[in-house]
Amino acid sequence: MVMCLKLKLIMWNVALLLAFSLIGSAKASVSYDSKAITINGQRRILISGSIHYPRSTPEMWPDLIQKAKDGSLDVIQTYVFWNGHEPSPGKYYFEGNYDLVKFIKLVQQAGLYVHLRIGPYVCAEWNFGGFPVWLKYIPGISFRTDNEPFKVQMQKFTTKIVDLMKAERLYESQGGPIIMSQIENEYGPMQYEIGAAGKAYTKWAAEMAMELGTGVPWIMCKQDDTPDPLINTCNGFYCDYFSPNKAYKPKMWTEAWTGWFTEFGGPVPHRPAEDLAFSVARFIQKGGSFINYYMYHGGTNFGRTAGGPFIATSYDYDAPLDEYGLLRQPKWGHLKDLHRAIKLCEPALVSGDPTVTKIGNYQEAHVFKSMSGACAAFLANYNPKSYATVAFGNMHYNLPPWSISILPDCKNTVYNTARVGSQSAQMKMTRVPIHGGLSWLSFNEETTTTDDSSFTMTGLLEQLNTTRDLSDYLWYSTDVVLDPNEGFLRNGKDPVLTVFSAGHALHVFINGQLSGTAYGSLEFPKLTFNEGVKLRTGVNKISLLSVAVGLPNVGPHFETWNAGVLGPISLSGLNEGRRDLSWQKWSYKVGLKGETLSLHSLSGSSSVEWIQGSLVSQRQPLTWYKTTFDAPDGTAPLALDMNSMGKGQVWLNGQNLGRYWPAYKASGTCDYCDYAGTYNENKCRSNCGEASQRWYHVPQSWLKPTGNLLVVFEELGGDLNGISLVRRDIDSVCADIYEWQPNLISYQMQTSGKAPVRPKVHLSCSPGQKISSIKFASFGTPVGSCGNFHEGSCHAHMSYDAFERNCVGQNLCTVAVSPENFGGDPCPNVLKKLSVEAICS
Repeated sequence: MVMCLKLKLIMWNVALLLAFSLIGSAKASVSYDSKAITINGQRRILISGSIHYPRSTPEMWPDLIQKAKDGSLDVIQTYVFWNGHEPSPGKYYFEGNYDLVKFIKLVQQAGLYVHLRIGPYVCAEWNFGGFPVWLKYIPGISFRTDNEPFKVQMQKFTTKIVDLMKAERLYESQGGPIIMSQIENEYGPMQYEIGAAGKAYTKWAAEMAMELGTGVPWIMCKQDDTPDPLINTCNGFYCDYFSPNKAYKPKMWTEAWTGWFTEFGGPVPHRPAEDLAFSVARFIQKGGSFINYYMYHGGTNFGRTAGGPFIATSYDYDAPLDEYGLLRQPKWGHLKDLHRAIKLCEPALVSGDPTVTKIGNYQEAHVFKSMSGACAAFLANYNPKSYATVAFGNMHYNLPPWSISILPDCKNTVYNTARVGSQSAQMKMTRVPIHGGLSWLSFNEETTTTDDSSFTMTGLLEQLNTTRDLSDYLWYSTDVVLDPNEGFLRNGKDPVLTVFSAGHALHVFINGQLSGTAYGSLEFPKLTFNEGVKLRTGVNKISLLSVAVGLPNVGPHFETWNAGVLGPISLSGLNEGRRDLSWQKWSYKVGLKGETLSLHSLSGSSSVEWIQGSLVSQRQPLTWYKTTFDAPDGTAPLALDMNSMGKGQVWLNGQNLGRYWPAYKASGTCDYCDYAGTYNENKCRSNCGEASQRWYHVPQSWLKPTGNLLVVFEELGGDLNGISLVRRDIDSVCADIYEWQPNLISYQMQTSGKAPVRPKVHLSCSPGQKISSIKFASFGTPVGSCGNFHEGSCHAHMSYDAFERNCVGQNLCTVAVSPENFGGDPCPNVLKKLSVEAICS
């Protein structure tokens, strides 16, 4: 009976897969087997990278896509952002940086594939996880479970996207670039928490997706019991341990985390290129065939799109392409070399499972062979502390700690994950002169008045239900009447106001004056304000400005999440003791007066009278500022240095650059960073004690030649004179390469029967820059890293000469790592390397 049941299941699965592979075969066939995704019957090792179209501008897309292709990627992966495309029920938006069709067609024009993660839940540190907030107010809705109101809306939007892709003939089955789609997202932990209703929802979502007939495979990520024929995939810093839930499905990694996100109040994460490369090689050597970098370009959370809460405006993610679209070196170059090495192994990798052999206590060899004779080997050293010399195939190989060497012919090493052959680059932010400087005007936001848009209720209202996320801001105002005989008026001991809030930040005004501020964090968004306040005889106006800092993007039961002042609120230190203010009459106003007037826009900013001089110098809280400036020359990426400001938002020509919060300093530990050993988001961090985010991206395409309107809303009070426009440039470029370090050219020479060539140092500044000087050069045993090199006990004294002769005055240069270039071998029989740092200007 059991055997019959198993046989039926196998036949059913095979039938499904056969049907899957035949869909759309008139144009192209995309399917899968146990080893890989197959395109037109050919197994492929696919290297992918995430680029989220709303986190950059359409003008940036072609360059980002081309740099991804130049980095030897095959696929661009993106989420689809529901709240950007359907901001109100039935009203769709596919323009500007939400022009999904244009983005996909640009990927197609570059000759790359697309993995479309429809979701439509995305997480992604995006506001409300990508859900439109209006979903929350559909009667009876419960998010991401077996709930009919939710499923109706999810199916409607998913169908909308699939139909749009079909209409534009963008699926591979139609001759387009989309080779895979994703339904739901990281649902496994949710299903575990919800139970049977979650399992039923998973089954429904899979069946709904299959019925849409895309002609390409569907996946679910972080979902161990993904229903057939969908493929379950892995997300994480490492996924070598992962296996799909059926033997006939390929081993896929949909999110290889290239770094981590930055939160306001947290340090800036960094993941070393050596460890990222090690994790990818380790996944491939264990039979993986699809790897996607999350993120390949992180970009910017423009406007109020950041989630969390407390996710920073920068979504740089330490990705191979930085927030501004520039190459992050050495990560981009080191991964490019890895991809080329993996592609050399592809015929063997897709042919079968590896043979694994122990070649040391912490060392293994993974060998792949094909029927045609192709052979590829991965030699791994898992020891994070020690080098290892291993014997393999009658030869000896030296393996650095925590590294993998790739041998595309099972003999010659073409790549080692810990040996970086590409240049490193240190970036700088250079102040851009603005003719006449920035001359600021100010407009004071009102704190105590009410208008037609305000209303009064008894008790405290939840913020999101009141604002519907149309603004970050909600005013709570009430009156407190005090008798002249209150004791604190004589003894000078101020009453204490206590406010409990669900988050995320709170500014307390007493009689129009800022009394104090409190705020939470990503881990603990709730807050308590508990401070003495200055009160007077008679009527006192207490005004609480509750501020949201992005809606949560992960967790169960989105419909239940809340924010704002939920209470209790009390005033202690009065003659009566403690007075509960929670159930008084409270006046509410959604948003700011400046938002109602659209002061951030050209027309709105002209509708009020701005003040020059006085308020700017007083650094008042809750103040709007504006200035104009002409665009600088050049095409280099630009940013605003907001380090002198407190907290608020900033707009350029009506476009919201995002929330800024330099006053929230990064807490935590920023230790020495060693690439070796298991990585997590708390390792290799920087900026402790400094602003979590200082610079805010200014897209070049948002600038006009003259008369650019810059508007700042400051909540706390900052120094406007410290705001400046800066340009992102390369400060210096470095290389740190061992003699006889494996490289592709040397491998090609060896396989063609020729003598191997020595590796070369390639240095390149940004376009328009030149190498102005050599800060450091040493062939021998130098120590340190880019920006902090030092000579070792062995040093070739003509090390500088070669670079000053070949590189100074050039935009780029190449120097071979050969003793003859540096006056001879300074220490025979010692393994040497060349370290160099060149200044770009």
